[in-house]
Amino acid sequence: MKKSHSIDMCNGSLADKILLFALPLMASSLLQLLFNAADVVVVGRFAGKEALAAVGSNTSLINLMINLFVGLSVGTNVVVSRDLGAGRYDNVGRSVHTAMTLALASGVAMMIFGVVMVRQLLEWMSSPTDVIDLATIYLRIYFLGMPANLTYNFGAAILRAQGDTQRPLYFLTLAGVVNVVLNLVFVIGFHLDVAGVALATIISQYISAALVVRCLMLEPGPLHLDLKQLGLDRRLVTQILRVGLPAGFQGVVFSLSNVVIQSSLNSFNDPALVAGAAAASNIEGFVYVTMNAFHQASISFVGQNYGAAKCDRVDRVAWLCAAFAALFGLVFGNLAYLFGAPLANIYAPGEADVIQQALTRMFYTACPYFLCGIMEVLAGVLRGLGSSVIPMLTSIAGACLLRLVWVATAFPIYHTPACLYLSYPVSWLLTALFHLFFLMVFVRRRAYAKVESNGPAYLATEGHHPEQA
Repeated sequence: MKKSHSIDMCNGSLADKILLFALPLMASSLLQLLFNAADVVVVGRFAGKEALAAVGSNTSLINLMINLFVGLSVGTNVVVSRDLGAGRYDNVGRSVHTAMTLALASGVAMMIFGVVMVRQLLEWMSSPTDVIDLATIYLRIYFLGMPANLTYNFGAAILRAQGDTQRPLYFLTLAGVVNVVLNLVFVIGFHLDVAGVALATIISQYISAALVVRCLMLEPGPLHLDLKQLGLDRRLVTQILRVGLPAGFQGVVFSLSNVVIQSSLNSFNDPALVAGAAAASNIEGFVYVTMNAFHQASISFVGQNYGAAKCDRVDRVAWLCAAFAALFGLVFGNLAYLFGAPLANIYAPGEADVIQQALTRMFYTACPYFLCGIMEVLAGVLRGLGSSVIPMLTSIAGACLLRLVWVATAFPIYHTPACLYLSYPVSWLLTALFHLFFLMVFVRRRAYAKVESNGPAYLATEGHHPEQA
């Protein structure tokens, strides 16, 4: 293992190492958001409003379709982290090859499904008639990049398992710059409009995928990837799916609940309200990724220390990651609200009513956003301990079902946008409390008891899962 790229998560101080892990990951996510924004800006300025709508209106559909498979990368991170912590390097090697094979197979399946079904999916979503043809072109090309998309996500998850968040940042930066340059060349130079934006996106995705694969192939340690050894180990696939599928399914359900909230906002038939909410949501995305970096850190650090049977360090990781996520959420969430007017003006220049609507949403969502950060970290701790079904169920109940019930009960009584926005902090708080309850009362106690009575060797037997203990 290259010491310059890995982090010793199982020994020494924790706070500085968590920050060393989280900050490059945070930068990667922020860059990704900026590059995505560049796509929208280029097509909006040089290809017309129909092309802009075709590109900008597909985010929810794309997220809905890839969340399930990206969740599998969480399972990969947990399995590899735990084996690294326990020193089971043979298992790590098999996990790497199984995960990369699974990524490629899943990507090809998504590509075929997307290319064949995208037109029908857009019709089911009632895509406007003047947009649906362009949206179909964009999405069909976009889904040709699914093998690369998932290969990069799985490869980056493997590198994160050893604490390497710097090289994925370099890969993403290079790919993102290529994406922006190709956007300009294809859209302005060749007048390819939405096809040009989609082509630029998938080319950059294949570049980032090639870079992460090459990185793993050059790794001298347990993360070394040998293309001749690609294949599926049934036992490891089961372990990855056991953690990853619930995480992915949770992401899908979250997307569906947000669609319901968006539909309720649309019911006001107020373009300024919808535009303001969209602008605020985009601004909040930058705050979210600062907190989500500590969610990712909690998975890797908890996984490695639990694999090494260092339960006291698991507790410290949990509280440090929660504290960091809350701090970043409080600072950046409230800064977003404080500077909300000039930030929203970037999305809607001179539109005072849109800016006011954006500020209204951010008051209810950005200011208490730290609650979401704590909720995410506690879910990450549970997954790091091998428990993925419990955070899925508590998230669905606390964050998703509660929002649906809120829309069906409170919203008809208090028919205001503020009522809808209030469902977010309430659901974050309740879900965080659910996570904490199950962590302290069931998962943590059972997991630690098994380690104390059986030692680290227990964790090597067919993959330990506290929720089954």
